[in-house]
Amino acid sequence: MRDVAVIGIGMTKFGELWERSYRDLFVEAAKGAMKDSGVDNLDSMYIGCMSGGLFVGQEHIGSLLADYLGVTPIPAIRVESACASGGAAFRTAWIEVASGLSDIVLAGGVEKMTDVDGGLATYALATAADAEYEGFHGATFPGLYAMLAHAHMHKYGTTSEMMAHVAVKNHDNGSLNPNAQFPIKLTVEGVLNSTMVADPLHILDCSPVTDGAAAVILAPLELAKSMGLPIIKVLSVGMATDTLALHSRKEITHLASVATATKRALDLAGMTIGDMDFAEVHDCFTIAEICVLEAMGVYEPGQAGPASMAGETARDGKFPVNPSGGLKSKGHPVGATGIAQIVEIVKQLRGTAENGRQLAKANRAIAQNMGGSGGSSVVTILEKG
Repeated sequence: MRDVAVIGIGMTKFGELWERSYRDLFVEAAKGAMKDSGVDNLDSMYIGCMSGGLFVGQEHIGSLLADYLGVTPIPAIRVESACASGGAAFRTAWIEVASGLSDIVLAGGVEKMTDVDGGLATYALATAADAEYEGFHGATFPGLYAMLAHAHMHKYGTTSEMMAHVAVKNHDNGSLNPNAQFPIKLTVEGVLNSTMVADPLHILDCSPVTDGAAAVILAPLELAKSMGLPIIKVLSVGMATDTLALHSRKEITHLASVATATKRALDLAGMTIGDMDFAEVHDCFTIAEICVLEAMGVYEPGQAGPASMAGETARDGKFPVNPSGGLKSKGHPVGATGIAQIVEIVKQLRGTAENGRQLAKANRAIAQNMGGSGGSSVVTILEKG
């Protein structure tokens, strides 16, 4: 396998983008990535999208987006793994470049979630859960993560205040991100006093419904060097699955797909979690960030909540998490989220993160993107060349 580098990044602003169409969002991000890399031709592209059919009534996305980007007749394929669709698209593009099949491959992600009402958006997202055993009985993702939160609180003594600290930290980071949907600062009291969505999760414990797109360009490392581009090397990508339904798992507070994907990525890179300088993780709910950090081995079970409360995951903490603002503040256009994580890591490794959110130490990082309540997960490790 060849070594692979990320040579270009592009991203739209995330938010309720009423005036923008699905295809226009993708084209903006993709053209931004191509311009950033200096390439004007692609060999192929992969697009992460969870549910174009339900959100905008559009399937056959590969053909549509290749057309509007002006890159037909290249192969263009839609990749779906619920909220991990972007990470899965990145993994597939990485494999194609590493294998030698192609040299210049775009990995993108896009979702337009606000063109439907709240009920239909909730229904569309719920299709990432077990339709017969969870969705049929009315379970939504706030409800599923609320059950996970209650189990974690019962087993480890995690508190609502600990979860609120996750939201406060991520919004502090997101307040510095020009692409964030909600670049506003929060207080612990504000989170705890916000509307209850599914006990114990308040509305400010939940990521928003979002429109947006992100894209990156992958190329062989040697080609990137010959082009004189900043070298951001893809050290490894790991992916794993777990049972779709929470009730089928041995322990619902342990995200097994995250643990397995992290181990695969670290083993392939020949590293440990201690070799990472920071992380972008899938904080679709505040309890998710806590469980993810424990599954990845950053903290022992039950310790991520207290660590977050102590400021260890802040920008100036022991192990910064979500300097982008995470899904919570930056936004969560589900198909684009995994690619947006890579965009942030590349900015940090290049030393170009905006508005003072640049980390003091940013040489190597890990991204974790998750589908549903942990039914799938993709973990990527990148390093500054």
